[in-house]
Amino acid sequence: MSEGPIDLSVFNELKEATGSDFIVELVATFLEEAPEILTELKNAVSNNEQDPFRRAAHSIKSNANVFGAHELAEISRKMELSGLDPNHEANLKELALLNTAYKRAVAGLNGLLDD
Repeated sequence: MSEGPIDLSVFNELKEATGSDFIVELVATFLEEAPEILTELKNAVSNNEQDPFRRAAHSIKSNANVFGAHELAEISRKMELSGLDPNHEANLKELALLNTAYKRAVAGLNGLLDD
């Protein structure tokens, strides 16, 4: 496992299976769609909507796992399984952790594509 935000063994396995051109497309799609999913997650927290919260967390988790972004996937998994906390501040803290992990994953993915 990689110590960076992206597990290189997972990423390289995906790259080998899909090809160099297609992995660029996969990453681009993730980078385009993820901000919208994060917005859905934030809106679910603001509106205290359990189902949309879990769906959005699941989507982020699934996408993160594809690329080997384990930190992002793990935070998303915990959010998906636990659902919204009755304490709104706890949800905001989780969102902050998720956003930090997301930014790290984006930087890691962009770095891998630049290689």
